[in-house]
Amino acid sequence: MVAVAHGSRDPRAAATVAELLRAVRIRRPDVPVLPSFLDHGPPAPDRVLEGLVRDGAADGDGTEAVVLPLLLTAAYHSKTDIPGVLARVRSRRPRLRLHTAGTLGPHPLLTAALERRLAEAGVRPGSPDTAVVVVSAGSSDASANATVAALADRWRARGWWDAAAAYASAAGPKPGEAVAALREAGAPRVVVASYFLAPGYFTDKVEDAALSAGADAVSPPLGAAPEVAELVVRRYDEALQAAREATAV
Repeated sequence: MVAVAHGSRDPRAAATVAELLRAVRIRRPDVPVLPSFLDHGPPAPDRVLEGLVRDGAADGDGTEAVVLPLLLTAAYHSKTDIPGVLARVRSRRPRLRLHTAGTLGPHPLLTAALERRLAEAGVRPGSPDTAVVVVSAGSSDASANATVAALADRWRARGWWDAAAAYASAAGPKPGEAVAALREAGAPRVVVASYFLAPGYFTDKVEDAALSAGADAVSPPLGAAPEVAELVVRRYDEALQAAREATAV
């Protein structure tokens, strides 16, 4: 498994990815699990994949890997960056067998992980006197933002006073705006659910803006929550199963 994370200048992000992958290895000790990062630090995914080839056959024959995006939504990185990496590697090593897993989200296990983090922040999921703002990084890809909005819509029907989506960049509303709007609407309590894998610039920015706007609590990023580790394993198994079925046809 070659896990592909976004990457960050903040060292907490790489440490969180390492912690998550340790949890994955515990669940699947039979699978070599290697980290890689699209931005801000080695190793890059193509370097990791080339390293696998060097450890195996020179032309890639007999070497197989699942490339697994540690991304919460399907947007530019999963639709353009990662396919571009795979195309370059395949052009150099045409007999290297690469399978691409789906992004982590959307999935009910991520919802469960969000609820776990909210509970750790002292928030009972679905509390009728509490409004929740689900905050993601945001994307220029409208479908990625719609994934987060759909999660807020589902939560609105699960007992919360209200639920809204917000985005740290590239789209609106911004977290502080969403918190302020819920306060103005009369919400007795407003909390923020951080739909981020790891801490970094955006999570710090979101927390500061949300608390300044009147949020009562901000949950930590999903990180190495058990549900996230389990989801990584599932995405890996799904990718291998799809590859086997395609070969059998």
